Amino acid sequence: MFTGIIEAVGSITTIKRHAKDMTITVDCGELDLCDVKLGDSIAHNGVCLTVTQLHDNGYDVDISNETIQRSGFSAIKPGFAINLEKAMQVTSRFGGHIVSGHVDGVGEITTISQLGSAVEYWIKAPDSLAKYIAEKGSITVDGISLTTNSIDGASFKLTIIPHTISQTTMTHYQVGTLVNLEVDVVSRYLERLLMGDKAAYSGSESDSPEKESTLSLLARSGFMG
Repeated sequence: MFTGIIEAVGSITTIKRHAKDMTITVDCGELDLCDVKLGDSIAHNGVCLTVTQLHDNGYDVDISNETIQRSGFSAIKPGFAINLEKAMQVTSRFGGHIVSGHVDGVGEITTISQLGSAVEYWIKAPDSLAKYIAEKGSITVDGISLTTNSIDGASFKLTIIPHTISQTTMTHYQVGTLVNLEVDVVSRYLERLLMGDKAAYSGSESDSPEKESTLSLLARSGFMG
């Protein structure tokens, strides 16, 4: 589990591609590896990966085909900058929100504009994730715990202070940049819970004999007037 508070920015030094997966070597930058051992989890742009080999100032991780397909790792190359966060400890400050390190989809930055000393970013998420994104809610972008300030369909706006930009890969963001997205895990569990007994149905949603929209479920459960 992670909090979305980035500890360091590293870079990918080598990529070894296999039949359907890959192994990458990460230069960890200023990330302290003194307490990291083989098998530990580290979030890379929001993707939880397992350390398989340690080096003087870095380590190797394996990336499965499933992770490649669901994240922006399909387009990585040597030199690619990457946000790093070690798994949280029980004694750690919980500065962000609950981040699982399981990416839900890839978004695209569509607009970047200056707002005083801050910068506004509009990001287009996959349509399938729109229902999980709420105004003033939490979302993870490339592993960074952030707050959505405005919503327009499947797009959302972020207003980011200079410190966050300078300490993460956001300093490299441009219009068209692809970013890993993880929605608030609470919204996913809430949706599943509201399905009730129908959650055990193994057929496709369209074949379900008792298909209900999320809005209908919310209304029936007393969350809407």
